[in-house]
This record gives sequence, structure tokens and C-alpha cells, in this order.
Amino acid sequence: MSDRAQASRERILDATGRILVRDGGDAVTIAAVAQEAGVSKGGLFYHFASKELLIEGLIARYVASFDELIATAGDEPGAATLAYLRSAERAEGPAEQAVIALLAAAVVSPRALVTLRERYRRWQDRLADDGLPVHLASTVRFAVDGLWLADTLDLAPAGAEVRKRVLMTLRTLISEAGR
Repeated sequence: MSDRAQASRERILDATGRILVRDGGDAVTIAAVAQEAGVSKGGLFYHFASKELLIEGLIARYVASFDELIATAGDEPGAATLAYLRSAERAEGPAEQAVIALLAAAVVSPRALVTLRERYRRWQDRLADDGLPVHLASTVRFAVDGLWLADTLDLAPAGAEVRKRVLMTLRTLISEAGR
């Protein structure tokens, strides 16, 4: 795929995510996404032949980025758990994509939720086998998932100082458990 085609594809996926979070699943239509992305409907259909494939593309992009994050974490005790934690250091990025993908799967394409559930099981298995007590790795995962959800849906998200302290507390727990 050319750089230009890849840029259009990414713009379409970004637009889909924005509409999903801003306006809800029912608002994710081919026409709305094309307009938001600044492409024609034909241009959108070139990349995604249906709304379901568009949602699956959004989920696939997130899964790939998070798979890479976990895969490159390293093998030392706590490495994957720390990588999961680092994904929440800023509100945008893999964390934001996670919630958008979950919303897309649950609201727009329940069939795709099966794929996402399987991936989460793999990530949880990796965290459980991270050399830390499984309850600690799970606590970090659930706390990070909560930060993502609060940020993306504007559910009383943590301010910068609170977020920093939450992450620092979790990092301390990981560090102390690894000793």
C-alpha cells in the first residue's frame, strides 16, 4: 500500500473513532465517516467495503499496536505489566484506541468483540506470567483500563496530578513486588 493510501486509511480510522466516541455507535455511517475523514464515499469503500470491515479495521489497528507493546516489553519480571502501565502515561495513544475499539466492537460489531475478548485473554495471560503476583498484575491492568475509559468517555477523568500519582503508586507496587 502506498504512503498516500495508508495515510487515507489512517485518516478514515481516526474519523471513525472520533465519531464513535463523540456521537455514539449509531452515528458511525459510511457517509458520516467519509465526511469526517475528508474522503469520498468511493474512497472510503476502496479501503473498507462495509461498515463492519471499517470497525474490524479499527479494532485490528488497536490490537496490532497493543500486541507490539506487550511483545516488545522484555522478559524480566514485571516487564509486561510495566508496559501496560506505561500505555496510560498519556491520555492519547494505545490507551485511547483501546476504549474506542471496545466501544466499536460492543456497539457496532458484536461479532468483532469475540476477537477482542480473545486478545484480552492473551494479554491477561502474559501479565499473569510476568513474574509478579497475578493479583498485582491484574490490579494494574484494571486500573489502567479504568483510566482509559474515564479519559475517552470523559467520565470524570483524573487530572494531570492525580493521574501522575496513580501511575506512580502502581509503579511502586510493581517495583516492590519485583524485589
